[in-house]
Amino acid sequence: MRKFLFIFLAGFLLAHVSQAQKFGYIDSNYILSKMPAYNKVQQEMDKYADAWQKEIETLQQGVDKLKQDYKAEEVLLTEEMKKKRQAEIAKKETELRDYQRKIFGYEGMMFKRRQELMRPIQDEVFTAVEKVSKAKGLQIMFDKSGDLVMIYTNPVHDYTEYVLEELGLASDKQNTPGSKPANTTIEDPNNLPETEAGEQQPESQPVKTKPAPKKKSKN
Repeated sequence: MRKFLFIFLAGFLLAHVSQAQKFGYIDSNYILSKMPAYNKVQQEMDKYADAWQKEIETLQQGVDKLKQDYKAEEVLLTEEMKKKRQAEIAKKETELRDYQRKIFGYEGMMFKRRQELMRPIQDEVFTAVEKVSKAKGLQIMFDKSGDLVMIYTNPVHDYTEYVLEELGLASDKQNTPGSKPANTTIEDPNNLPETEAGEQQPESQPVKTKPAPKKKSKN
Protein backbone atom coordinates (compact mmCIF):
# COMPACT_ATOMS: atom_id res chain seq x y z
CA MET A 1 0.00 0.00 0.00
CA ARG A 2 2.82 2.40 0.91
CA LYS A 3 4.62 1.53 -2.32
CA PHE A 4 1.50 2.28 -4.35
CA LEU A 5 1.04 5.59 -2.54
CA PHE A 6 4.67 6.56 -3.20
CA ILE A 7 4.33 5.81 -6.93
CA PHE A 8 1.09 7.78 -7.09
CA LEU A 9 2.61 10.82 -5.35
CA ALA A 10 5.75 10.67 -7.50
CA GLY A 11 3.67 10.56 -10.66
CA PHE A 12 1.53 13.45 -9.44
CA LEU A 13 4.57 15.58 -8.63
CA LEU A 14 6.22 14.85 -11.97
CA ALA A 15 3.04 15.76 -13.80
CA HIS A 16 2.80 19.00 -11.81
CA VAL A 17 6.42 19.92 -12.58
CA SER A 18 5.99 19.16 -16.29
CA GLN A 19 2.97 21.48 -16.41
CA ALA A 20 4.70 24.24 -14.46
CA GLN A 21 7.96 24.13 -16.42
CA LYS A 22 8.32 23.80 -20.16
CA PHE A 23 11.26 21.65 -21.20
CA GLY A 24 12.90 20.31 -24.33
CA TYR A 25 15.93 18.37 -25.50
CA ILE A 26 18.55 18.46 -28.23
CA ASP A 27 21.08 16.07 -29.73
CA SER A 28 24.36 17.99 -29.44
CA ASN A 29 26.39 15.32 -31.26
CA TYR A 30 23.98 15.51 -34.19
CA ILE A 31 24.31 19.31 -34.19
CA LEU A 32 28.11 19.13 -34.08
CA SER A 33 28.17 16.69 -37.00
CA LYS A 34 26.44 19.38 -39.10
CA MET A 35 28.96 22.11 -38.30
CA PRO A 36 31.78 22.60 -40.86
CA ALA A 37 34.01 24.00 -38.09
CA TYR A 38 33.64 20.76 -36.11
CA ASN A 39 34.49 18.61 -39.11
CA LYS A 40 37.57 20.77 -39.66
CA VAL A 41 38.63 20.18 -36.05
CA GLN A 42 38.18 16.44 -36.53
CA GLN A 43 40.44 16.47 -39.58
CA GLU A 44 43.07 18.53 -37.77
CA MET A 45 43.01 16.22 -34.75
CA ASP A 46 43.44 13.21 -37.05
CA LYS A 47 46.61 14.82 -38.44
CA TYR A 48 47.97 15.44 -34.93
CA ALA A 49 47.15 11.86 -33.90
CA ASP A 50 48.88 10.40 -36.97
CA ALA A 51 52.03 12.48 -36.42
CA TRP A 52 52.25 11.59 -32.72
CA GLN A 53 51.55 7.93 -33.42
CA LYS A 54 54.44 7.81 -35.90
CA GLU A 55 56.76 9.26 -33.25
CA ILE A 56 55.67 6.58 -30.79
CA GLU A 57 56.17 3.85 -33.38
CA THR A 58 59.70 5.14 -34.04
CA LEU A 59 60.48 5.01 -30.31
CA GLN A 60 59.01 1.49 -30.13
CA GLN A 61 61.23 0.37 -33.00
CA GLY A 62 64.25 1.68 -31.09
CA VAL A 63 63.29 -0.35 -28.02
CA ASP A 64 62.70 -3.46 -30.13
CA LYS A 65 66.15 -3.11 -31.72
CA LEU A 66 67.83 -2.84 -28.32
CA LYS A 67 66.08 -6.04 -27.24
CA GLN A 68 67.03 -7.90 -30.42
CA ASP A 69 70.67 -6.79 -30.17
CA TYR A 70 70.81 -7.82 -26.52
CA LYS A 71 69.33 -11.24 -27.26
CA ALA A 72 71.82 -11.82 -30.09
CA GLU A 73 74.83 -10.80 -27.98
CA GLU A 74 73.71 -12.09 -24.57
CA VAL A 75 75.98 -15.15 -24.56
CA LEU A 76 79.04 -12.95 -25.18
CA LEU A 77 78.30 -10.44 -22.40
CA THR A 78 79.57 -10.48 -18.83
CA GLU A 79 77.10 -10.19 -15.96
CA GLU A 80 78.01 -6.54 -15.49
CA MET A 81 77.46 -5.82 -19.20
CA LYS A 82 74.13 -7.67 -19.13
CA LYS A 83 72.87 -5.55 -16.23
CA LYS A 84 73.96 -2.39 -18.01
CA ARG A 85 72.15 -3.36 -21.24
CA GLN A 86 69.04 -4.46 -19.35
CA ALA A 87 68.96 -1.14 -17.48
CA GLU A 88 69.25 0.72 -20.81
CA ILE A 89 66.32 -1.24 -22.27
CA ALA A 90 64.18 -0.66 -19.15
CA LYS A 91 64.94 3.08 -19.31
CA LYS A 92 63.89 3.31 -22.95
CA GLU A 93 60.67 1.36 -22.23
CA THR A 94 59.83 3.76 -19.39
CA GLU A 95 60.48 6.77 -21.64
CA LEU A 96 58.18 5.25 -24.27
CA ARG A 97 55.33 4.68 -21.78
CA ASP A 98 55.75 8.19 -20.35
CA TYR A 99 55.59 9.72 -23.82
CA GLN A 100 52.47 7.72 -24.68
CA ARG A 101 50.75 9.01 -21.52
CA LYS A 102 51.95 12.55 -22.25
CA ILE A 103 50.32 12.46 -25.69
CA PHE A 104 47.27 10.19 -25.43
CA GLY A 105 46.74 9.90 -21.67
CA TYR A 106 44.12 11.63 -19.55
CA GLU A 107 44.59 15.40 -19.94
CA GLY A 108 47.49 14.72 -22.29
CA MET A 109 48.49 16.84 -25.27
CA MET A 110 45.80 15.27 -27.47
CA PHE A 111 43.10 16.01 -24.90
CA LYS A 112 44.25 19.59 -24.32
CA ARG A 113 44.60 20.37 -28.02
CA ARG A 114 41.11 19.07 -28.71
CA GLN A 115 39.68 21.15 -25.87
CA GLU A 116 41.42 24.24 -27.20
CA LEU A 117 40.00 23.76 -30.71
CA MET A 118 36.52 22.75 -29.54
CA ARG A 119 35.95 25.56 -27.03
CA PRO A 120 34.78 28.22 -29.54
CA ILE A 121 32.51 25.68 -31.28
CA GLN A 122 30.95 24.59 -27.98
CA ASP A 123 30.43 28.24 -27.03
CA GLU A 124 28.66 28.84 -30.33
CA VAL A 125 26.33 25.89 -29.78
CA PHE A 126 25.64 26.96 -26.18
CA THR A 127 24.74 30.46 -27.32
CA ALA A 128 22.35 29.07 -29.95
CA VAL A 129 20.74 26.73 -27.40
CA GLU A 130 20.32 29.62 -24.97
CA LYS A 131 18.63 31.78 -27.62
CA VAL A 132 16.26 28.98 -28.65
CA SER A 133 15.40 28.20 -25.02
CA LYS A 134 14.52 31.82 -24.31
CA ALA A 135 12.58 32.23 -27.56
CA LYS A 136 10.53 29.09 -26.89
CA GLY A 137 10.05 29.81 -23.19
CA LEU A 138 11.93 26.72 -22.00
CA GLN A 139 13.12 26.45 -18.41
CA ILE A 140 15.03 23.20 -18.96
CA MET A 141 16.94 21.89 -22.00
CA PHE A 142 18.30 18.35 -21.90
CA ASP A 143 21.01 16.86 -24.12
CA LYS A 144 20.28 13.31 -25.24
CA SER A 145 23.94 12.95 -26.30
CA GLY A 146 25.19 13.57 -22.75
CA ASP A 147 25.48 11.33 -19.70
CA LEU A 148 21.76 11.67 -19.00
CA VAL A 149 20.00 8.46 -20.05
CA MET A 150 16.76 9.24 -21.87
CA ILE A 151 14.83 6.01 -22.27
CA TYR A 152 12.00 7.62 -24.24
CA THR A 153 11.81 11.00 -25.96
CA ASN A 154 8.73 12.51 -27.55
CA PRO A 155 9.72 14.27 -30.83
CA VAL A 156 7.38 17.12 -29.84
CA HIS A 157 10.04 18.22 -27.32
CA ASP A 158 12.97 17.91 -29.77
CA TYR A 159 14.46 21.37 -30.40
CA THR A 160 17.53 20.17 -32.31
CA GLU A 161 16.33 21.63 -35.60
CA TYR A 162 15.63 25.01 -33.99
CA VAL A 163 19.23 25.15 -32.77
CA LEU A 164 20.50 24.22 -36.23
CA GLU A 165 18.35 27.00 -37.66
CA GLU A 166 19.86 29.45 -35.15
CA LEU A 167 23.33 28.33 -36.29
CA GLY A 168 22.36 28.86 -39.92
CA LEU A 169 22.55 25.14 -40.70
CA ALA A 170 18.88 24.29 -41.16
CA SER A 171 17.44 23.22 -44.51
CA ASP A 172 13.94 23.23 -46.00
CA LYS A 173 13.65 19.63 -44.88
CA GLN A 174 15.15 18.24 -41.75
CA ASN A 175 18.89 17.64 -42.00
CA THR A 176 20.20 14.25 -42.90
CA PRO A 177 22.60 12.67 -40.39
CA GLY A 178 26.28 13.59 -40.63
CA SER A 179 29.34 11.68 -39.49
CA LYS A 180 29.44 10.63 -35.85
CA PRO A 181 31.82 12.61 -33.65
CA ALA A 182 34.67 10.58 -32.23
CA ASN A 183 34.98 9.63 -28.55
CA THR A 184 31.54 10.37 -27.84
CA THR A 185 28.33 8.53 -26.95
CA ILE A 186 25.92 9.35 -29.78
CA GLU A 187 22.63 7.81 -30.65
CA ASP A 188 21.90 6.82 -34.23
CA PRO A 189 20.84 10.02 -36.09
CA ASN A 190 18.75 7.84 -38.39
CA ASN A 191 16.28 7.49 -35.51
CA LEU A 192 15.45 11.20 -35.58
CA PRO A 193 11.89 12.14 -36.66
CA GLU A 194 11.56 12.84 -40.35
CA THR A 195 8.90 15.53 -39.97
CA GLU A 196 8.50 18.63 -37.80
CA ALA A 197 6.90 18.07 -34.42
CA GLY A 198 3.14 17.93 -34.65
CA GLU A 199 3.04 17.20 -38.39
CA GLN A 200 1.42 14.02 -39.63
CA GLN A 201 2.41 12.05 -42.67
CA PRO A 202 -0.34 11.97 -45.31
CA GLU A 203 -2.08 8.67 -45.55
CA SER A 204 -1.11 6.63 -48.58
CA GLN A 205 -3.87 6.33 -51.17
CA PRO A 206 -5.05 2.81 -51.94
CA VAL A 207 -3.96 1.52 -55.34
CA LYS A 208 -6.90 0.69 -57.58
CA THR A 209 -6.66 -2.61 -59.45
CA LYS A 210 -8.65 -3.62 -62.47
CA PRO A 211 -10.83 -6.70 -62.03
CA ALA A 212 -9.64 -9.78 -63.86
CA PRO A 213 -11.58 -10.45 -67.11
CA LYS A 214 -14.18 -13.19 -66.85
CA LYS A 215 -13.49 -16.39 -68.74
CA LYS A 216 -15.99 -17.25 -71.45
CA SER A 217 -17.69 -20.56 -70.98
CA LYS A 218 -17.19 -23.12 -73.75
CA ASN A 219 -20.30 -24.39 -75.45
